[in-house]
Amino acid sequence: MTTTRNPLAGTVYQTETLRGVRCVRLSVLTDETTSPERQREADDAIAAELNISFGEGDGLREAVDLDVSASKVAPFDCPALGGWLSRPDEYDALVWWRFDRAIRSMSDMHDLAKWAKAHRKMLVFAEGIGGGKLVFDFRNPMDPMAEFQMMMLAFAAQVEAQSIKDRVTGAMAAMRRMPLRWRGGGRPPYGYMPAPMPKEHGGIGWTLVPDPEAVTVIERIVRELLEGKTVSAIAVGLNADNIPSPRDHWAVKMQREKGGKTGGAKGSHTVRAVFKWTPAVITRMLRNETLLGWKMHRGKPVRDPEGDPVMQTEQPIMTREEFDRVGAVLDSRSINNRERSDTDALLLRVIHCDSCGGRMYLSKPTRKGASVSDFYKCNSHARGDLCTLPANIKAEWADEHVTAEFLRVVGSVQTTHVVEIPGYDPEPELLATLAEFNDHQEQKGRQKSRHAAAAWQERADALDARIAMLENSEKREAQRIVTPTGRTFTDEWAAADTAGRRTMLIEAGVRLDVRRGTRGGWRKLDTSRVDFHMRGELDPAAEAATANAAEQEAETRNDAPPAPGSTVRLAEPAPELVPVAEPVRELVAA
Repeated sequence: MTTTRNPLAGTVYQTETLRGVRCVRLSVLTDETTSPERQREADDAIAAELNISFGEGDGLREAVDLDVSASKVAPFDCPALGGWLSRPDEYDALVWWRFDRAIRSMSDMHDLAKWAKAHRKMLVFAEGIGGGKLVFDFRNPMDPMAEFQMMMLAFAAQVEAQSIKDRVTGAMAAMRRMPLRWRGGGRPPYGYMPAPMPKEHGGIGWTLVPDPEAVTVIERIVRELLEGKTVSAIAVGLNADNIPSPRDHWAVKMQREKGGKTGGAKGSHTVRAVFKWTPAVITRMLRNETLLGWKMHRGKPVRDPEGDPVMQTEQPIMTREEFDRVGAVLDSRSINNRERSDTDALLLRVIHCDSCGGRMYLSKPTRKGASVSDFYKCNSHARGDLCTLPANIKAEWADEHVTAEFLRVVGSVQTTHVVEIPGYDPEPELLATLAEFNDHQEQKGRQKSRHAAAAWQERADALDARIAMLENSEKREAQRIVTPTGRTFTDEWAAADTAGRRTMLIEAGVRLDVRRGTRGGWRKLDTSRVDFHMRGELDPAAEAATANAAEQEAETRNDAPPAPGSTVRLAEPAPELVPVAEPVRELVAA
């Protein structure tokens, strides 16, 4: 505070510089009409007029809350403003651009006014009703007018906020039922972008058209999925190639920075530089009916009076057959069928403990040394089970044994390329629509007005009509097209990496059961403690290949059986006959 003497009148007057906090809030980060820069300019102007200082440099007093809605978040819960409100001794005034930058409800304003009165603070709004400034000075606890005025204005702000919300909600509900009409604003479903409505459809508003860049990414994802890649591996590849995820794709298209805030408890969040592709993002995108061109609201299709889904585009990215085919592939891998791309264990999901039947996992010793090797071990305790005879085996031995046995059995078998085409089955959509109908039926009789009851009945009739149409739709059987590749499993094994070889073993139904070892079994693999099995579609081909190999070997050794009526004589005694047990074991393994 500074004291100045007026030399003409001889009086003494005081000019006081108040410590202020510049408050900036934005509900939507893309809202240009209420940008942080505009709010700061207005706050600075009113602060200069009222002799309020916000400080400078490291001592700047500013509360910036971006992407925070005043209708949903109270001032005390705002990340930045809430922190300043908890430290009232550090300033004298709070300055906002407009009333709605601080609150949108009477209860929030009552709490803020009560706080300002208790701590004797000044609340300033650069632009009030009618455009003039509003100053509520609670430094004088004996003056009730400031609190009364704030309550009146808070009521007006709450009514305005509710009316805006009602208008927007009504407009959105109306546009949802308009075929091909995109509501505008916000981020469209991945794979689409807004475009002006064609003149043949009225030429008013916006519709959606395929986004060429995003469609190319979707085609890549679907192609790799059908080629056998897992969703996790696809996500890794997309991130490695720096392809923006759906959220970042739209940010790049709008020439904004990638990344942003995500998650976090109330009043807090985590900021990411970029949003990466994840298996959940890919799966959610591939299962979203927006790929069919449908309008969705709260996870359910928007339907017309006949029960048909309302379209939001003339050019859907997928047909129903393609969508169901992708869904079938995802379903086939959704239960206990996850692939690992972050491990070099060849026998993951192949090697099992013979005692408990559980999977064995690759373990890497912590100590170093030439004699220390990786090994597979029973991990029953991680599953909460107790294995009475847990097994472990040197990884190199197990990998070599399985490789040798697998190639011995099917190495000469020619590989094939299999394409699964599920065709069209109305059953999935029928069940989904029926579930939607049953959920709608639970609201029957709860309507208090005739209009609400009529709207309820209209949707019930539409769902019923759609169910009837699906019940009468013809089902097209799935097709399985098998094409020879001209290559053998030996060729494919030599060209594949560890993950590819592991996939070949799993698809062939290979399983290796390992029993606990005995003393002295550390020099080489004791084959009596391992059992190699293969059960799957390759069994007939493997048997044919084994029979053909045995026949060729017999011809080479001239071991053909004697003709009827002939006699056989051994040329020499055979004292070193092969024990019977070994050929039997090999036959069983084959």
